[in-house]
Amino acid sequence: MVEAFQDAWHRVADIHDVRFWMTLLYVAYVLGLGGWIVLQKREPVATVSWLLGLALLPYVGFIVYHYLGPQRITRHRIRRARSKAPSLPPSAADDPIARELSRLGLATTSLPPSTARDVRMLVDGHAKYTALLADIAQARDSIDIEYYIFLADTTGTAVRDALIERARAGVRIRLLVDAVGSSKTPRKFFAPLVAAGGAVAWFHPMRFGRVWRRPWLNLRTHRKIAVIDGHIAYTGGINVTDEEDESLRPDAYRDLHLRLEGRIARSLQVLFVEDWAYATGHAPVLPPAPEETEPGSYAVQAVASGPDSDWEAIHRMFVAAIHSAQRRVWLTTPYFVPGEAALMALTSAALGGLDVRLLVPKVSDSMIVTLAARSYFDQLLAAGVRVYEYGPRMLHSKALLVDDHVVSIGSANFDYRSFRLNFEVALVFHDARLASELERVIEGDLAHSPRVREDRPRPLWTVRLPEAVARLLSPLL
Repeated sequence: MVEAFQDAWHRVADIHDVRFWMTLLYVAYVLGLGGWIVLQKREPVATVSWLLGLALLPYVGFIVYHYLGPQRITRHRIRRARSKAPSLPPSAADDPIARELSRLGLATTSLPPSTARDVRMLVDGHAKYTALLADIAQARDSIDIEYYIFLADTTGTAVRDALIERARAGVRIRLLVDAVGSSKTPRKFFAPLVAAGGAVAWFHPMRFGRVWRRPWLNLRTHRKIAVIDGHIAYTGGINVTDEEDESLRPDAYRDLHLRLEGRIARSLQVLFVEDWAYATGHAPVLPPAPEETEPGSYAVQAVASGPDSDWEAIHRMFVAAIHSAQRRVWLTTPYFVPGEAALMALTSAALGGLDVRLLVPKVSDSMIVTLAARSYFDQLLAAGVRVYEYGPRMLHSKALLVDDHVVSIGSANFDYRSFRLNFEVALVFHDARLASELERVIEGDLAHSPRVREDRPRPLWTVRLPEAVARLLSPLL
């Protein structure tokens, strides 16, 4: 059978000029698509990786790139007031680092620095869901919710039913869920909410007949946002799923979330409205802001990034915050696949004598990402970074602590995907109280995290080679 096929192929290839035209078609394919990729002016390593993939996998490589390759998205934005010198709250006005980071955030996102009256750090899912359900029950005007993962399990059903009750009471409900992150959730699960008067939308759904027109399988909203009555907000790393509720599952993810009251809720509502308008095709209309006379005592700024911007705002903010450090940099992330700028910032801080600590899960929910992360350990350890692997559960916290006053908590991992592909949001605080609280949380996690040693066993075939191969995929992860 194989010999017959090969013989038939050779007879076809011998037809007049078939080989010439096939070669010409291949060259045109590589030059055409390769030129398109080069003109996007992305990081050289990522560009070369895609070019090699296209060349070595003719036509199949094009399909992969079409669905998973980096793409630009144009969206309508709510017009936001900008100024060259943003007004900072009194608690941060005299801090030059706060002023620099605020200017950076404003320039890259157009979201101004803001304040919060109250900030509660919620550790693990049970605390987050308890607080969220209580606030939903008290809603009087509106509830806007956006999640990457919203599952039809015990937790998801409880949140859905709470929204249904408020919708029946006349509260305006808008729920936006990611079509890939929530792909296990059937559409009919949200039918009772729609029947009660709520609105539900799916972010970047893959529809038959639109496969070639909307090839955004790889571009997701990874944000976790809830805004209640315009003045209470939630954001962080915790989705809506039993997998993050330790009261339901002993192996639930270890994670962090924030509950906020005050003006910062407006910034998160702006992001939600833009995402909602983009997903539904409606014009972005922002409801009137609730009345509030006095600013809060917490200085905070929302930083958003995604494939609709070239600035990689969260990436830049992380790197700038690390470079500003004078004493310490503590980073906790479930996925650590840094670019050159982020890696250099961490190693430079350690080489400069600062206390630099990296906390990652011992085993994440992606073996390739775990291997890729470990491929960076030798360089980090050589520079003086202390690396720890959290072991009891899957670590899902995404937090950065710089010195005694800069704190960032949000949805963004420390990797290519969060910096460049996903729609993400992070909150950056300039507040010693929150820094002290985050320090205690991280220290508690470090107590359950063995330190990675330079002299750990590293056999070639089972450790070093798999890590090296996974690292090659870093720009594509």
